[in-house]
Parts: sequence; structure tokens; C-alpha cells
Amino acid sequence: MQSSAQLAQTDRDTITRLLYSIGTKREVERYLRIFSASSHPGQPAKFAVIKIGGAVLDQLDDLALSLSFLYRVGLYPVVLHGAGPQLNEILEAEGVTPDYIDGIRITDAKTLQIARRVFAEENLRLVTALEKLGTRARPIVTGVFTADYLDREKYGLVGKITRVDKRPIEAAITAGALPILTSLAWSNEGQLLNVNADVAAGELAKELEPLKIVYLNDKGGLYHGVTGEKLDVINMDEEYDSLMKESWVKYGTKLKLREIKELLDHLPRTSSVAIISADSLQKELFTDSGAGTLIRRGYKLFKHSSVDAVGPDRLRQVIHDRDPDVIAGNQSVAGVLNDLKQTPYTIYGDEPFDVVAIVSHPEGEVPIMTKLLPSRNGILNNVVDNVFKAIKKDHRKLFWTARADDENRAWHFERADGSFTRAGKSLFWYGIQDVKEVEAVIKGFEDNKRLERAYLPVGPSPPPHRVSAAPVAARGYHTLARRPSLASGSQAGIHTGSSRGYATAAPASDQKRVALIGARGFTGQALVSLLNTHPSLNLTHVSSRELAGSQLQGYTKDSVTYSNLSAEDIKKMEENGEVDAWVMALPNGVCKPFVDALDSVQGKSVVVDLSADYRFEGEGGWTYGLPELYSREKIRQSKRISNPGCYATSTQLILAPLLPYLDPSTSPTVFGMSGYSGAGTKAGQVDAEGRPTTVPKVTPQSLGGGVKAYALTDHIHEREAAFHLSHLFPDSKRAGDANRNPDFGLAFTPNVAPWFSGIISVCSAPLKDKMKASEIKSLYEHKYDGEPLVAVQNEVVELDQIEGKHGWRVGGIQVHSGGKRVVITAGLDNLLKGAATQCLQNLNLALGLEEFAGIPVEGHDHTEDGA
Repeated sequence: MQSSAQLAQTDRDTITRLLYSIGTKREVERYLRIFSASSHPGQPAKFAVIKIGGAVLDQLDDLALSLSFLYRVGLYPVVLHGAGPQLNEILEAEGVTPDYIDGIRITDAKTLQIARRVFAEENLRLVTALEKLGTRARPIVTGVFTADYLDREKYGLVGKITRVDKRPIEAAITAGALPILTSLAWSNEGQLLNVNADVAAGELAKELEPLKIVYLNDKGGLYHGVTGEKLDVINMDEEYDSLMKESWVKYGTKLKLREIKELLDHLPRTSSVAIISADSLQKELFTDSGAGTLIRRGYKLFKHSSVDAVGPDRLRQVIHDRDPDVIAGNQSVAGVLNDLKQTPYTIYGDEPFDVVAIVSHPEGEVPIMTKLLPSRNGILNNVVDNVFKAIKKDHRKLFWTARADDENRAWHFERADGSFTRAGKSLFWYGIQDVKEVEAVIKGFEDNKRLERAYLPVGPSPPPHRVSAAPVAARGYHTLARRPSLASGSQAGIHTGSSRGYATAAPASDQKRVALIGARGFTGQALVSLLNTHPSLNLTHVSSRELAGSQLQGYTKDSVTYSNLSAEDIKKMEENGEVDAWVMALPNGVCKPFVDALDSVQGKSVVVDLSADYRFEGEGGWTYGLPELYSREKIRQSKRISNPGCYATSTQLILAPLLPYLDPSTSPTVFGMSGYSGAGTKAGQVDAEGRPTTVPKVTPQSLGGGVKAYALTDHIHEREAAFHLSHLFPDSKRAGDANRNPDFGLAFTPNVAPWFSGIISVCSAPLKDKMKASEIKSLYEHKYDGEPLVAVQNEVVELDQIEGKHGWRVGGIQVHSGGKRVVITAGLDNLLKGAATQCLQNLNLALGLEEFAGIPVEGHDHTEDGA
């Protein structure tokens, strides 16, 4: 029987996966992470204030579902509703004609008496609808707002809020319930007063300072008064003055814009207002594209044609901190600034320098955006889009470049009409649809040395078979607009897309079919999520004895049903060439019959085994797949790859740079703590409706909030790490393999911890000579230089830096006062770099694809301090 906490987590996981259907996993998880950090019982009332118009209350089912959706992913919005239409209906039935002055309802004693009753009834109706969906909600009809008379002679019993008491709200959220408020207020003398609901929501937001203020209405946004088009985004600092001068901005629209401007001026710049319909609430909150109208302060943009006008010191600092070529040591700040002197240029950006872009535009030539340098805040708040729009206003055509390790690479593809990729570097453009014109422009760039050679096609023009001018659907799964294709080696191709700016996917010849055997566990689910956004790998078969016949969740490229494949089944599939790669996600000791079946027909497919069965095979036809340490070329040439263990991966990455400096008389020790997902799942578990479900073997409740040591000696990952590290002693000439030190050993102790995923490793290693911490840190920086999934930092590695991330991080390097013992912390996510992400690296290499294709690196910062 699952506990309530387990059910809540399962419920949240299910709802989160449903969110992936409206946006990318990257978008959804980013917004969930941001919102969750400001919305939980321990820190109430920071996520969102949602104001519900009375007309929306008539759509009660959609409204309740939307609010319940937020609750089930752990978010606690503060909900305030009006009831204008309902109140008018009752007033008219009782012979009272509603009267307004300046949009404010005149409220006499009878009107207020009816209003109080209507508010209470509508409040209870919404609370009841939520409770029926299993969402806890608390009615708060009065007690939050204190008010004085707005103007008693003019408006009657209408209040102007003077104080907001957030204690009832915080008490509700602390108790795990959504607070449902009305806009009624008490005066200091105990008189009940009516307050405009929009005004009350604004005052509430000023007190709570939430990330989002959401106005739900039946129109779903603000619309242009002339064209009738919905306004997607309004940046107040940049657009407010011009908007207010528009002929169609008048009456209620002008009042609403003025009130929102005043509200946002009182709030942090991280706050924004969204106007949206109830049924599109999730899309507005959890996707970059949104669904309603997003209104934020933003910043005023600038553009200057000289460095002096921008400010040399500030520009130098931005280039130093953000330019990937400068950070990688391939270019200097002085070199970047010197390049600006070669051609006319314009520097675009916003006032706080969250985004800076440089466009080179010689007279009569096509412009090139030579630099686009956003901060994380600039990306998160879409400032980069504002700057890009300013550039598009000035330039009908534009080319620009991006590196393969740009964590926002998908952004470039979405805004380009076409792209050219070679050796992990991409050239993008918009404004040109004719391929021959693109070729001519690129040739001109080469002749004038305006782009480095690495970005340009091999030969005078791209191979014609890689050219595609067909438009693609904006959201078609096989265009893979959210995750671009990466060409491997020296192959190159031009891709053109529709005016929406989506690039086409890899050609059909690059598409590979993957079968996953054993997809029920956490690692299988993580791999499914990665394959769902991979540009070249398509999941065609999933096999699980317990889930056979049910639909695979979390995979949206195609409809896939679980099957129960036998060894004989996969043998026939291999003979028929139905699959390009097999991933064995089975328990230790189970996959051999399947591998033997594949070997018996000598097929051409790749096999990656996630178990420990083949990690010690050596020359037995299997390659150990840890690309950062062992031969990538060997993995590329292999058809049988054993995926390293999670603990073993972190342990080897920690110790590899230290091997020449270790004291050979004493073994290093590694203390590892893994999230409980590493213990696997229980077999044969079903949900309330009898369907198979994923339940962890170990839970936070079973650990009592602490950690539990297990396998205290001879853990298989201890032997695995020592065995493979022993091959990294090239100068050893001892017995056996000349390239192996058979005497090398290490001590490892695993522990399971009460978090879901993520491994923290603490290594204590004896040194044969005295060393400084700075020297040891340099060893790591040198060893892993250029590795996009490795980060070296100063501080101790913490869980939130690695949980849900795709790379490995090392830091907190300290040397004992005696100088001959070093302690190092490191970490990775056991389901990702410890399993699924590493599996994807190995699949990509073995199938001839770019190694990091399909692997998002968002949130994995390579900066020195790890900030």
C-alpha cells in the first residue's frame, strides 16, 4: 500500500509528464523549478496571485481543473475572485439597477448585503469544486483586506484598501490548502466595504510580491484594437508610452494598462502579469511561447554604433564573462574589440546589459550578428527576444553563428529560416529562402574572411542531397524544432525552414531506430524522456513484461505500446534489420540471453547494456563507455558497449586526474550518497485501478529522514572503478597487461539518502608528495578541458547543482595541513550522467552521430565558481 506521500509524488510525476505535451521538457522543468522555489508550505504566497473574473466562474469545471493542476505539481497560488455578473443578475431579479461611476460600482446597503451573500456562495462553489478533485482549498471571504471609504458620498460603501493581512493566506498554504479569497474588506470601524476585484488583486500582489499576477478572463488576453490580433508580450518600459498614444487604447483598455503599469512599478522586475483564459493557464505558465498576454516591465533597449557610446568597461566585462570563445581561450577581449574596427557595426542591448548583441554590417553586404551574449536572467525573462526583434527591425537579412555546446542552441534554430551545421558548429540565417542565394552569401563571407573557416561548408557549395527547401510545421514532432540536429564529422548540410523559424530535422538517412528492453524502471523513463527530444534517434520498441499492452507515457514523437519481447523475438527483429540500436535496461544477470540471440545472427545493430554484466569484459568484444576518460574512437568503432555504473562513473572521474600523484602504499577512499531512485523499483506494483506502476524500493519514509549505508565492502562499483582506473597507468610495467597496474585499489562505501536522484561523492586520497589545492584543481581543469558535461568549481558540490542535470561536477578541493592528503567533492545525477545521459553519449558515438546530440546542458554551468 502506498503512503499518502508516495501517492502525492506519483500524482505529481504524472501531472508533470502531462505538462510535457504542451511544451518541451526543458521548458516545463525550468518553470517548475523556478515556481517551486517560491511556492511551498515552508515559503508561502510567492508563486502567483490569480484573479478570477466573475464570468470565468461560470466555467467552473475548466477553472477547477486548471487550479487543481497547479496544486498537484506542488504549487500554491493565492486565488482571488470577483462575482460581478452573478451579482448583477440577482440585483436585477430583485429590482435593483446596477449603477457605475468611472467603472466603479455604486454600493448601497442593499447592494452590499446581496454582494456579501453572492461572494460567499461563489467562493464556496469554487472551494467545493476543488475539493471534489482532491485539491485542498480554504475559503477566506473576509479578513485579509482593511479599507477606508473611497468616497462615501460618491460611491457609497466602496473601500480603498489600506492594509493587507497575509496571515490567513500563509496559514492556508502552510496547512497545504489553496487560499480562495474575495475582494470584500472591513473598515477600522467594522463596516464591510466592497472593493474592485482587480484593485484588490493588485494590492495583494504588492504585499506578496509574487512571480506571477494572473488575470483570468473569458477573452484569454489583450487584443489589438485595429488588427484584432492578440498581443503576446508587452514590455512596459519599452512600449508603454507608445501604446497609450494608440487610437484604439481607450476607456477600459487604457485604465487596465495604467493599473498594470502602476502595479509592476511597485514590484520586483522578476514579477510579471499574465492575462489568460482558464483552460490555457498551464500553457501560459509552463511554456516559452505562452498562450495569453504577458506583461512585464522589461528594460528600455539601446543601440549604438560605437563602443564609447555603450561604455567600454561594461562591454569588456560582458565579453569577458559571457563570450564562449573568450572563456574557452580561443579569443581575447581585446581581439573581439579590435575586430569591431574592421567594419561598421551596431551594438544592441538593454539597460542592465542582460543581453548584448553586436551586428557587423558593411555597406552593400549581408549583416552578420557576430556576438549574442545573454545572461541567464536575459534568457529567462526573454530579454534576448526583445533585442533580437530590434535587430530584425533594422536588418531584413541576417546571418549568425552558434557553438554546439551553446545550452540555448534550440533558441537559434527556432528563430532561423535555415541553418548549416558542420563539425558541431552552426551557421544560421533569416530573410533568405533561395538556397543558391545562401550559397553565394556564404562564399562571399569566405572570400572576405568575415567568418572563420570552421563554420563554412567544405568545398565551394554544400552537398546538394543535404539541401531541403520544404517548409515544416511549427509544432510537428519530426521537425524537432526544440532540439536541433547536429551533423557529425565533416558532413555538412543546409536546412531551410518555414517563416516561423524552425529548422528541419536531420535527413531520413540520419534517423536511427532504438529499441529499449526493460523500460519500466527510473533509468528507462529517463532515457525515454531524452529520446523524446533527440533529433536523430526514434524509439520504436519498448519491452516490459509487466507493462505489456499499455501505452508508453512521456514519448510524444509517435505512439508506442509496451511489448514483452523474448530473446527469439529480438533475434528475428535483428535478422530483419528492424532496429539500429538496442538498449538493455535490465537487472544484472538478465540480459545475456538477449545479447546471445543478437550475436547469433551477426547483425549490424549497436547494443548498449546498462547492467554490470559486461563491464569487465575487456577485449571480449565489449567497450567500456565512459567517453570522458576512455577512447571515444574505440566507442565509435564498437557495436557492443557496456554503460558504466553511476557510482563508478563519479569515482573514476574524481580519481583519474590524481593517479600519478597518489601514494601507492595507501588506497584512496570514496564515500558516496545516492538518491533513493538508485535502489531501483519494486516489481509487481499496481495502482488503485490495477495498472502496473513504478514504486521505489526505498523511500524517504523508510529511511526516517536519514541516510543508510549498505554493501559496506566489495560493492560492485568499487571493483568496477578500480579495474578500469588500473588501465590508466601507462608507465606501469608490472605483471600482466603492460598498460595496467593490477595493484591499484580503492575503498568505496555507498549510502542511500532521502532525496530522489543525485549522487554526492566525497573522496579522501593520500598523496605521495606535498601539493596545494590550487595545483590539484589545475589537474582537473587540464584533464577535462573542453568537456561540455564536466564542470570544475571552487565550492563544495551540492545536491541542487547536480540533481536533474546531465553532467558531472567537481569542487571543494581541500588539502590537509600536512599537504599529503586531499579531499574532493563531486556529484552527478545517477539517472542521467550516471545512466541515461551516458547511454545517449555512447549511442550517439556508436551510431556515427554527434556525441552530445539530444543532451540538454541547461543549468550545467562551466564557470569557475559554479555560480
